[in-house]
Amino acid sequence: MSRIKLGAYNTLTVQEVALREGNGERFGLYLDGGAAGEILMPDKYVPEGTEIGDEVSVFVYLDQDERPIATTEEPLAQVGDFAYLECSWVNEYGAFLSWGVTKDLFCPFREQKKRMEIGSSYIVHVHLDEDTYRLVASAKVEHYLDEQPQGYQHGQEVDLLVWQKTDLGFKVIVDNQYAGLIYENQVFQYVHTGDRLKGYISTVRPDGKIDCMLQPAGQRHAADFAEVLLQYLKDNNGVCDLGDKSEAEDIKHRFQVSKKVYKRAVGDLYKRHLITVEPLAIRLVSPY
Repeated sequence: MSRIKLGAYNTLTVQEVALREGNGERFGLYLDGGAAGEILMPDKYVPEGTEIGDEVSVFVYLDQDERPIATTEEPLAQVGDFAYLECSWVNEYGAFLSWGVTKDLFCPFREQKKRMEIGSSYIVHVHLDEDTYRLVASAKVEHYLDEQPQGYQHGQEVDLLVWQKTDLGFKVIVDNQYAGLIYENQVFQYVHTGDRLKGYISTVRPDGKIDCMLQPAGQRHAADFAEVLLQYLKDNNGVCDLGDKSEAEDIKHRFQVSKKVYKRAVGDLYKRHLITVEPLAIRLVSPY
């Protein structure tokens, strides 16, 4: 079989029952780890009905004694991922982050930008330390970002992880691989470090950085929002107290869109003879 991937999901075959020496008490199953040898899956993680010869999908990491162990717990990140993890405790060597499995993920002091504090959360990269072959986290995430994005097109949908607030807007990690930025004037909703969002490519700059948007570009977004606005009118007695003369901030607060998008959607509904338009309101045409 291929080499075991630490910090990742592996499909392994159940080899035998794990029994304690002396009393013969069962405490788990041994999985065939190939060159890595037998890998224990403790009983508390064994799916009901699992038998010898079955294949199981398990996450493999190292236990307190640095031995591979298999679990059906679902980690918040795998090797190669960026994630927003909470610090659960600190010792003289570094911090330990909760990541969804029993043993916390270690972030040594040298991989921290500032000393991590218990209860606070941080964007980190998960990887195997080349020297110790241990799973570790690093808050120096810029060292693990690819600087040469390929093939992105304007308007293409991408996955975003919000990294940090800046004077320009929000730094984001695009598709778990590239650095991106959403400008402040493109944000029409509450955004916080650690949020995972759908976004859209605006521009790939010559330096490899990506400008992103949280809304699809142009007419497509206006058309999508027109249906949202129509439903809002239906749910609110056919009236919305925002019109052409309303403040952009009021529109942003209510619908998390720009005034430009709002006006396009209003225009779309008006052309379809679904609404009447006033300076400070729109109304559904009765009866609708």
